[in-house]
Amino acid sequence: MTAGEIRGLAVQAGIGPEVRVMDLCCGVGGPGLVLVREFGCEYLGVDASASAVAIARERVNGVPCHFETAHVPPLPAGSFDVVLLLEAMLAFEDKDAVVREIAAALRPGGRLAFTLEEGSPLTPAQQAAMPDADTVRLTPLDEMAASLERAGLDITWQEDHSRAHRATAEALADAFAADADHIAAHIGRQALDELLTAHRLWIDWLDEGRVRKLALVAERSS
Repeated sequence: MTAGEIRGLAVQAGIGPEVRVMDLCCGVGGPGLVLVREFGCEYLGVDASASAVAIARERVNGVPCHFETAHVPPLPAGSFDVVLLLEAMLAFEDKDAVVREIAAALRPGGRLAFTLEEGSPLTPAQQAAMPDADTVRLTPLDEMAASLERAGLDITWQEDHSRAHRATAEALADAFAADADHIAAHIGRQALDELLTAHRLWIDWLDEGRVRKLALVAERSS
């Protein structure tokens, strides 16, 4: 997501001063730093990668963010006004399980703000073509909505970011290709080839309407 898209999602989720936010799969904490600086929320970032959390802690530089290393689900203990899940819903095979955990962590009226790669599951041929296909678990919107409803969450807002996501994927693929030798020297040629393949597949699927990129907010009713 772009910084502008993150800000827009934060507004729709009601993030502001004294709002308790838990950011799942936070990575190195970029969105968290933006949110705390600009919205003044109370922030906890959670990620399974200890190295990513270490980088996030180094980047805090006085901003009141907190980070924990944990695999989810289950979620760390606590009650929150907003749970964020950005660019990561597609990696969860059991979406019901993670959504139930999130709903349990939300206060009444709390919100889940997340992004969704929306589409039917990959075919065997598409799985074979996509590197790390076991982390690419697309979900139709109606199935996602049903999963949320079972957990007591109702979608209150959604926005299609497919066009912007496609432009970003193309810009990244072009940048990676232009600097291929330098990147390959650091991560290896196979890793670079897989990176480019994945981005080109996303571009094709977005062009074809095979997948949509959505931002959503779902609220806990009670």
